[in-house]
Amino acid sequence: MQFYNGFSLANGEHFFEAFLDTSDFCIAGFSYGGIKAIQEVQKRLENNLRVDKLQLLSPAFFQTKSEKFKRLQLMGYTRNSALYLKQFMELCFAPYSQKSVQHATQTKEELEELLYYEWDIITLQKIKHAGVMIEVYLGGEDKIIDANGAKEFFQEVATVTFIKEANHFLQIN
Repeated sequence: MQFYNGFSLANGEHFFEAFLDTSDFCIAGFSYGGIKAIQEVQKRLENNLRVDKLQLLSPAFFQTKSEKFKRLQLMGYTRNSALYLKQFMELCFAPYSQKSVQHATQTKEELEELLYYEWDIITLQKIKHAGVMIEVYLGGEDKIIDANGAKEFFQEVATVTFIKEANHFLQIN
């Protein structure tokens, strides 16, 4: 399995052990890592490499958010990235207590990519048509992404598991 972490995170697979398929032909991504995961699937399919499953865990779904929201996020990060990331992590775990995470260095450009990424239903249909099973996991208590909008969007092409009480890390309590 190839796993891609969320924005500013490293070594986060352990949070998702209950959901992850550890097959060599599975590509998974959490939040921002979902964008990287779908790009990896596209690359592998273009090179005729086998991919059986794409798993998107709380994929970075901001296309229903306003331009104002996106600009405020970038402005907050630019002003004080440490404070922004601290508050971001608190929201990732809300409404439950925050757990310890490993951090990776991220850039404003990567945050911008995350906020402005447009999930494309045609691309997802092509991936599905190529025989790749797509699974999406969402938390109903997610304070980061538009989980309901993501559920509506992805259910056309994926098996969507919506965990009503789960946060962005798909954890309950």
